[in-house]
Amino acid sequence: MKTTPALAATLMLSTALGAMPALAETTPEAVAAHYADIALAKYQDSLETAQALDAAIDALIAEPSAEALQAAKDAWLASRVPYQQTEVYRFGNAIVDDWEGRVNAWPLDEGLIDYVDASYGTENDENALYTANVIANASVTVNGEAVDASAITPDLISSTLHEAGEVEANVASGYHAIEFLLWGQDLNGTDAGAGERPWTDYATGDDCTNGNCDRRGEYLAAASDLLIADLEEMVANWETDGEARGELLADPQNALSIILTGMGSLSYGELAGERMKLGLLLHDPEEEHDCFADNTHNSHRYNAVGINNVYNGVYTRLDGTELSGPAISELVAAADAGVDEELKAKLMTTIEKMDAMAARAETVEAYDQMIGEGNDEGNAVVQAAIDGLIDQTRSIERAVAALDLGSLEFEGSDSLDNPNAVFQ
Repeated sequence: MKTTPALAATLMLSTALGAMPALAETTPEAVAAHYADIALAKYQDSLETAQALDAAIDALIAEPSAEALQAAKDAWLASRVPYQQTEVYRFGNAIVDDWEGRVNAWPLDEGLIDYVDASYGTENDENALYTANVIANASVTVNGEAVDASAITPDLISSTLHEAGEVEANVASGYHAIEFLLWGQDLNGTDAGAGERPWTDYATGDDCTNGNCDRRGEYLAAASDLLIADLEEMVANWETDGEARGELLADPQNALSIILTGMGSLSYGELAGERMKLGLLLHDPEEEHDCFADNTHNSHRYNAVGINNVYNGVYTRLDGTELSGPAISELVAAADAGVDEELKAKLMTTIEKMDAMAARAETVEAYDQMIGEGNDEGNAVVQAAIDGLIDQTRSIERAVAALDLGSLEFEGSDSLDNPNAVFQ
């Protein structure tokens, strides 16, 4: 099996999945501070890989070639490894949740950005910008007003295009906009294959395919610059004097609720529900997270790794440095050792099920094929991972009770709580 940058990072990080030995006299203050330290490290690693992606994108635009496009794709895949581990910081931390849509929103109506296949259609009752194709048009109409798009800049993307018309599907920035610009649409449905954008979409002169190659490069460069700026902002939020760290440490006892809310909400409503069960119920390849690159198995796996990181207070950085320290696991163990052991075991079981799903994706079939209708074996592999996430959520709820944190509200999902609503 080929060792891609993402796979190499997988192997490196796998050593950090287990729990660290309990530390004496662990306090909520110490747990909250270490939780913040891991957040900072993860966002710093996300920024570092985004900067490497930006360099690869610059090289692609400067000298387009099949090799340069593949290098940019590899850099994008590597960038997903640390970032997906940060998503456990959502839901409980309002600063992260308010910001996240700028960098990881999905799914997107890609016709806003660039050319699409005829099968995509030309109109959408809920989105007037469904096929606006900013790359092909120097002027677009947003909310009835003409917008000058002659220069594609980070400001145009963030201030005007992203969620234009208050339509969430108008995702103009972040990882998935860049993913689309590197891979193009995945038109294979539940058959084998990812997006197949040709490198000549960035070529100059007569070698340019599908038109507007210069503007396509402008958009890709601007989106990459914007991703770096957004990640720099989040790194600053977790620095010693950062706003997110300050809010967390101001009330260490509430920080425990924040930690477990992030774990429970990502486990249940977001990952098990919206990202996995919904697509499985509909057997819809459009309901996969990294849909253009066929990287969804890795995105889901690293979400699960991130949950484990937070509970056990461990993280292995890109440079191999292992962080470990006071963890909420130790507080739960002091209150109810049985609950702690149960939750640690279930977190590892989920990761094992995610590993099995990822191994299948690397050797048998992609995630979008696994969720296809009639694929009983592939469906079962995905369902097993979903079951693991649901099961660990029950134990997260028990941890909340053990720490006497009251009633915490985790994100829900119709696909889990009211499946019939999905088909209405």
